[in-house]
Amino acid sequence: MTSDRFDRQRVLPGFGPEGQRRLASAKILVVGAGGLGCPALRYLAAAGVGRLGIVDGDVVALSNLHRQVLFGIPDIGLPKAERAAAALQRDYPGDLHLDVFTRYLTPENALDIIRPYDVVLDGSDNFATRYMVNDACVLLGKPLALGAIYQHEGHVTLLNAPDGRGERGANYRDLYPKPPGPGTLPNCHETGVLGILPGVIGTLQAAELIKHLSGYGETLSGKLLYYNALHNRFWTLELPETGVKHRDIPVSEEAFRKTDYAIQCGATPQINWKEAMQLLSNRTVTTRVVDLRESYEYPDDVLSDSLRISLGDIDREMHRFKDAEVVLVFCQNGYRSGVAAILLGRAFPGKSIYSILGGTAHPDAPQLTKT
Repeated sequence: MTSDRFDRQRVLPGFGPEGQRRLASAKILVVGAGGLGCPALRYLAAAGVGRLGIVDGDVVALSNLHRQVLFGIPDIGLPKAERAAAALQRDYPGDLHLDVFTRYLTPENALDIIRPYDVVLDGSDNFATRYMVNDACVLLGKPLALGAIYQHEGHVTLLNAPDGRGERGANYRDLYPKPPGPGTLPNCHETGVLGILPGVIGTLQAAELIKHLSGYGETLSGKLLYYNALHNRFWTLELPETGVKHRDIPVSEEAFRKTDYAIQCGATPQINWKEAMQLLSNRTVTTRVVDLRESYEYPDDVLSDSLRISLGDIDREMHRFKDAEVVLVFCQNGYRSGVAAILLGRAFPGKSIYSILGGTAHPDAPQLTKT
């Protein structure tokens, strides 16, 4: 296939054939094929980036489709990374190489997955992953395009990028030295999100990497760009020179692999429904199951032997878990179960406590029994 589709880009003054060659030889890893990752992947592929890595362990759900624009109804229940790659390969055959990782990044695999790439785009939606990806990029010397959204607002920046003196720019821990407390920032399951918003922010993330790799224009290194869709406003903040660019970052790759970002960021281990049902079938282990759904969220469907407890009542119900070795917590969408699991984990640090990913809205959730 010829590369005539890049002609309008190559003729840009300051971009030219050299900028296009740089993109063609570039390798970008996109973490998360969701609301931010989908538009970013689309535009990076369209711009002529030679190799794209896609890492995401989740599957497509119906509620994703208003903002995750690489997917459609036929993709529901299928791995996001695979379906995103299939859409890109269909539309840009021949001149795009794709690496597909149908799993989540962890401290054990993140360095090995990130290492071969030139730059990283973080499209994740949780603080544990953001801090982990940031620390891995600092250790490996990789620039990182970061984006985040909330309801109708978002921001984007380019982190850890070298300046003209060979120094690295600010990283995520310079912006946010300490993670927020658990439950203080709800996700889009709870508060909603304007579907177009991640399209804007994800595209801006892609623009930052295209500029960085091609040498075209000015990047957001050292700056934070905010966007408010409700009031049609953009504004840019200069990031201060904090002098703490390596605060709390593991000092070695070995230390990184031993870091528990779930605990560090107030998160909790998650498992999918298949893993949860396997734990339930193990009769040698005492397991408690907690159903956090409110009365308006279910008619009379239950998971056998589960305890119905509202999130606000968890503190008063701690005595019900003293004899359990494993506690599984689920709700309608997986957010409140994460908060509850954090509270339980602090009360019972020796127990195995898991939030079930995606809750009952997840395509893999089992059929519940009618009472």
